[in-house]
Amino acid sequence: MKALTIAFVALLRLIRDRSNIFFVFILPIGIIIIIGSQFGGGFTPTIGVVLEQGAGDLGEDLAISLEERDDVSVLRYADADAVVLAVERGTIQAAMVVPEGYAEAIRAGEVVDVGFYARPDAAVYQTVVRAVVADQATLVRAALFAADEVDVSFDDALAVAEPATTLKEASRAAAAETEVAGVVVVAERAGDPTFPSGLGQFDLGASSQLVLFMFLTGLTGSVAIIETRRLGVASRMLSTPTTAGTVVAGEGLGRFAVVMLQGLYILFATLLLFRVNWGDPLGAAAIMILFGGVSAGSAMLVGTLFSNDQQAGGIGVMAGLGIAALGGCMIPLELFSPTMQTVAHVTPHAWALDAFAVLVREGGTITDIVVELGVLAAYAVVLLTVSGLRLRRTMSTS
Repeated sequence: MKALTIAFVALLRLIRDRSNIFFVFILPIGIIIIIGSQFGGGFTPTIGVVLEQGAGDLGEDLAISLEERDDVSVLRYADADAVVLAVERGTIQAAMVVPEGYAEAIRAGEVVDVGFYARPDAAVYQTVVRAVVADQATLVRAALFAADEVDVSFDDALAVAEPATTLKEASRAAAAETEVAGVVVVAERAGDPTFPSGLGQFDLGASSQLVLFMFLTGLTGSVAIIETRRLGVASRMLSTPTTAGTVVAGEGLGRFAVVMLQGLYILFATLLLFRVNWGDPLGAAAIMILFGGVSAGSAMLVGTLFSNDQQAGGIGVMAGLGIAALGGCMIPLELFSPTMQTVAHVTPHAWALDAFAVLVREGGTITDIVVELGVLAAYAVVLLTVSGLRLRRTMSTS
């Protein structure tokens, strides 16, 4: 009962501190909105371009036409494998690959497939590539028609070719289109999509910010442990019929209550405001409880490592931000390199985000995240045990 009282007091201290109104309740939602806005408009998409060997002058003209558009930016890549990897990682939104022998095949009147690659959520940029290809195809058809009707070369005809401006010219071009092979854009999926097409605008940012702020709120709460020790509150509690174990349990429950309040606020706020999908409720609850244990243990550990609140508030919080960034709370883990993804899983944050990804993006249940939950439980047990022993020793010597 005394442990619950100590925990309740810790929760009241969080609520009564007016500075927490911004950092605990406003800032997380603001960051989620900013991250969610990245999935909307307001930016210039980037399309990668690959000119394979033999694409020739016509392939170069196609790339230049795309570069001259105001609604997209263009990056050139050396080969198709590199540009497909860039699309998979989200570095660019889409890609156009002009095949080998493009110019020669066009001059011969053959059908040519221009490759187009995009993530599922960026397939809309196919219309941009189609427009550029269609413009060149119109000129090519006109040049082929002229070369066939008049004794001129294809290159000479192409040099003076312009889109049809009269009904008669349009009719002749349409007739030629039935006789002359055109240029075909073929869209195909290469590799696995980074994020599923059904992912909501705020679904990705919500889980990462929940993990980030649960951890940070826990670390900032370590200041209360330092103050309790510095002001002699812990010594006075031990002078009463209260054991050290009860005080340690109360502080641990207090840190856990604080981080769970933060997590539940973000969960319900995003659910009500943005209709964020959190997946299986039982699985989401399990992740939050175990990561709450991780955050509470980390807070208690920081509270025993530093002797004043300035150290805990500065070094501890900066370290917490660094760990969170490494764990994928700032940039989605899917955009990390394979090596960095491995390094990221040294942190509990990465395991929590992996678990949320299974629930939210794959529609999994708690049985599908047993491994992730097991790792989080191990982190929580180790941190709570070590920090509890250190806190008990610290209080006994203060």
